[in-house]
Amino acid sequence: MNEDPARTVRAVRDVVVEARSGVSDPERLLAALTALRDVREQLAAWEPELIAAARAGGTSWTALAPALGVASRQAAERRFLRLRPSVSGESTGEARVDAERDRRAGDRAVAEWARRNSAILRQLAGQAGALPGLDAEARESADRLSAVLGEDDVTGLLAPMADLRARLPREHTGFAERLGEIGMHTEQVRRDAVDDRRDRQSSR
Repeated sequence: MNEDPARTVRAVRDVVVEARSGVSDPERLLAALTALRDVREQLAAWEPELIAAARAGGTSWTALAPALGVASRQAAERRFLRLRPSVSGESTGEARVDAERDRRAGDRAVAEWARRNSAILRQLAGQAGALPGLDAEARESADRLSAVLGEDDVTGLLAPMADLRARLPREHTGFAERLGEIGMHTEQVRRDAVDDRRDRQSSR
């Protein structure tokens, strides 16, 4: 819809006034209804954009709740998830809510697992930086892993480890297998967390 929605609303209002006064041109009524639908669709698209911008600017879900006409921060976030366009194929608002909650449950579980196994992860990351015989791409990947090693959040090591594993030459098959085991563990932790969340949801 390219037309100014404010102008469209004024035109629709004129038709409503005519209808209230007993003037009812079927073609104008149908055109007004079509225009009203277009305005609703545009306004619906604007709402998640404004919510995302407010959140990016530091507005809390608690502050957003009354502006969205809901009673709690949880309801405000749930409304946003329902309205937000899907980036992973979910076709309904409820599916998007569930997908987001699955992702968060998985992320939390993986982060906790990584913290419990931080010594192993840091040891592997340190060893990766000393691997000989790497080509340019593998060396760049190993250097990124070494750079993340200095950060406090050990979960940041997981993605560079997976990237390095895919680039290691055959002579480092053993080390690649160790990195692969890390990946398998984290994926299993993620799946278990999602299954647990869904089980709790279905038992309510």
